[in-house]
Amino acid sequence: MGDVTLPGNPPIAVILRRSARARRLSLRLSQLDGRVTLTLPRRLPEREALAFLREKEPWLRGHLAARCADVQVGPGALLPVAGRDRRILPAEGRSLRLTDDALLVPGPEARIAARVQGWLKAQARDRLAAASDRYAGLLGRPYTKLTLRDTRSRWGSCSSTGGLMYSWRLILTPPEVLDYVAAHEVAHLAEMNHSPAFWSTVTQLYGDWHAPRRWLREHGAGLHRYRFDD
Repeated sequence: MGDVTLPGNPPIAVILRRSARARRLSLRLSQLDGRVTLTLPRRLPEREALAFLREKEPWLRGHLAARCADVQVGPGALLPVAGRDRRILPAEGRSLRLTDDALLVPGPEARIAARVQGWLKAQARDRLAAASDRYAGLLGRPYTKLTLRDTRSRWGSCSSTGGLMYSWRLILTPPEVLDYVAAHEVAHLAEMNHSPAFWSTVTQLYGDWHAPRRWLREHGAGLHRYRFDD
């Protein structure tokens, strides 16, 4: 199948996708990039899918209007660091400096986004390594390596060989959220599942994890709107 376009202001491009596993029509709006996907059961006529799409158009336009716009990182932009908004400001000197309400970035303006991204990744590695070391010590199970990526579908993972992977964008979250994700992934060193035993291990390592998990569900997608490219 291909794309269809809902006419209007603005027109909305919709990806049509058939799935042998789908039992009903499913309309999805990605909070990451605003992409709209309509999934159809394999044998459903396309005309029924298009009728469903037109019926859902008011809902879709409302949610598209409410979606937060992307933020290009640069001078004057607000960027959350450890869960607190900081204004990015040009500065003198050689190193980035974090204050209560600003991130001071020296160097040419054209390099500010790249320098901020590099600094965030270094901060994320330090914080996540410290948290992972702490929880692995409490668990009594070491991990084998730690890597950072800019993942869209998950905030972290633990491989069968004990390797931990995290999204570096966790440095944008409140500290307790980053710590929860580290505890969650370290707990997988003991329980490679999401069984009651796993969640019991997370509780032993972190404590009550419900609030940070809820924060990620409600606000996590918005962290991907901060763009560091030109």
